[in-house]
Amino acid sequence: MIQASNIQKYYGELKVLKGVDLHIKKGEIVSIVGASGAGKTTLLQILGTLDNQTNKNDSELFINQINVTSLNDKALARFRNEHIGFIFQFHQLLPEFTALENVCIPAFIKKTPKEQAEKRAKELLDFLGLSHRYHHKPSELSGGEQQRVAVARALVNNPSIIFADEPSGNLDSESADNLHQLFFTLREQFGQTFVIVTHNEELAEMADRKLVMVDGLITS
Repeated sequence: MIQASNIQKYYGELKVLKGVDLHIKKGEIVSIVGASGAGKTTLLQILGTLDNQTNKNDSELFINQINVTSLNDKALARFRNEHIGFIFQFHQLLPEFTALENVCIPAFIKKTPKEQAEKRAKELLDFLGLSHRYHHKPSELSGGEQQRVAVARALVNNPSIIFADEPSGNLDSESADNLHQLFFTLREQFGQTFVIVTHNEELAEMADRKLVMVDGLITS
């Protein structure tokens, strides 16, 4: 599913990633933990193709058996839209759009017909207990509801991989617990692979594997 080797990232003299090797199997839920500054989010952004490793010619990154470092910008954007979903600590919903419209945006980018996109979005919102919130804007939703809308948006194109960066970091404990359980339900229902950066030790321990990052390297 994901095969990465010798991933390095430098910002001038600062070495954030120092040669990360990683293999994640289809359907796994993997947590990545470590102190602030260890390189967790940088690694997640590179694995999710939002950023590039410094040493592109001396590293490998395969996702779904595709060498993503060989794709041009247009092909990479299309690959990301079709194969990858993202969930962030701050939901990143567009405030001027309703929950339904926010969920549909990745599908519209994929050029999915409106009727088909809305049907899929409603199925996901229904599954997530938000059938009564289709036409509510983010400001009219609770924090937990906003994050569930973000989860639906991440799933709307049926991606094979979900990358989550501190997904419950901005939620109260009850909403966080519900979100954590949701990841496992989604894996059972849809078969997605999850890679989750988190400081939440409970979520980290629930994962199939917990990877620990220290000073730009995975140590366990």
